Amino acid sequence: MSTRDLLVLGTASAVPTKARNHNGYLVRWDGRGLLFDPGEGIQRQMIRAGVAAHDVDWICVTHFHGDHCLGVPGVIQRIARDGVEHPVRAVFPESGLHYWRRLRHAASFRDTDVIREHPISGPAADIDTADAPFALTARRLDHPVEAYGYRLEEPDGVTMLPDRLAEHGVRGPLIRTLQEEGRVTTPDGRTVTLAECSVPRPGQRLAFVMDTRLCAAAHELADGVDMLIIESTFLEEDAALARDYAHLTARQAGEIAAKGAVRRLVLTHFSERYRAEDVPRFAEQAADVFDGDIVVARDLDRVPVPTRRRS
Repeated sequence: MSTRDLLVLGTASAVPTKARNHNGYLVRWDGRGLLFDPGEGIQRQMIRAGVAAHDVDWICVTHFHGDHCLGVPGVIQRIARDGVEHPVRAVFPESGLHYWRRLRHAASFRDTDVIREHPISGPAADIDTADAPFALTARRLDHPVEAYGYRLEEPDGVTMLPDRLAEHGVRGPLIRTLQEEGRVTTPDGRTVTLAECSVPRPGQRLAFVMDTRLCAAAHELADGVDMLIIESTFLEEDAALARDYAHLTARQAGEIAAKGAVRRLVLTHFSERYRAEDVPRFAEQAADVFDGDIVVARDLDRVPVPTRRRS
């Protein structure tokens, strides 16, 4: 079975701590690796997590604050040094193109031609994913610099029902024909449709929401996803700071998850102001408004995408 999970490479916000590296998140999806917001120190975190440069197919930057992008130079230079041959698509806000270029060429190295740039702009963007087994979209969030959240979606499909196939006399190569064409003629001359031998299979969905205030775009990204990876920089008693600095509290992250009927909520991007004993309170405050599964991310955690929804 193909792997679909999140490798947490860092969970700090602006300032790393002894226990938390700057941001970094690798989503592994059917053999494709999407590296979101590589912050400072990300190369070492990748090594600790057993991740190689060859495992990265996408670099997705939400915005150009340092904790979300200062790892870009090292990652790209490692891709070049290790001789990665497959295309690595880089998605980032077009308004920060000058920052991207500085990061992309921050030091002298033997450059690589595998990086494919996909700058995005406007309130929403559909990103060309070529032959990838998912669609990738972005929505502009509410932050002092232009910032985007990302949503990954597998297309809906169908699950074939062996008993129905047998009942209708569909076997062998006819099954593939039925899947591809939607109908098939059996040896005894009957026409059988796909709907007679299958049930709908909802595609799996994941959203990645970093620095933002509460906004419509955050809700749109989170709507109906199986897993939501979202910043929860502050606890609720510091909600005024969250508003002033354009961030979310754990409770607000829970509200977004609850309204979107999210299945698994992954909280991350924690302010350095909180001590180790404060960590359980992030889950408690999110649970005040969200009754689904809650994960308070730690560096080097592996978090699986929930098993597929049943139709």
